[in-house]
Amino acid sequence: MDAGHRPTAARVAALVAEGHTVLVRCTRPDGDAPRTDLPPAPPGIVGAVPVAAAEEVALATVYAWAGARVFVTDHPERVRHALDMAASVRGERPPAAVRRGLA
Repeated sequence: MDAGHRPTAARVAALVAEGHTVLVRCTRPDGDAPRTDLPPAPPGIVGAVPVAAAEEVALATVYAWAGARVFVTDHPERVRHALDMAASVRGERPPAAVRRGLA
């Protein structure tokens, strides 16, 4: 079931509760310009993520938590990494690496 462009998490959860496999589109709808009112990354920050990528990763993670299983994104590698991390936090898959810090 296609939930459309950036639906509410409640809509995604409702579709999942009805038994649908839900597809969400995390990309910007045609005509939406990226936000330009955000400050740039502070000097010295290496690997700062573009705002559009951060938005899509955050949206996909929330939708996954609500039960969505299919995602359309312009940043598949970043989203896949975030989805794997969310699945590990939820206990749906083992973490990629387990490290314990003992002081």
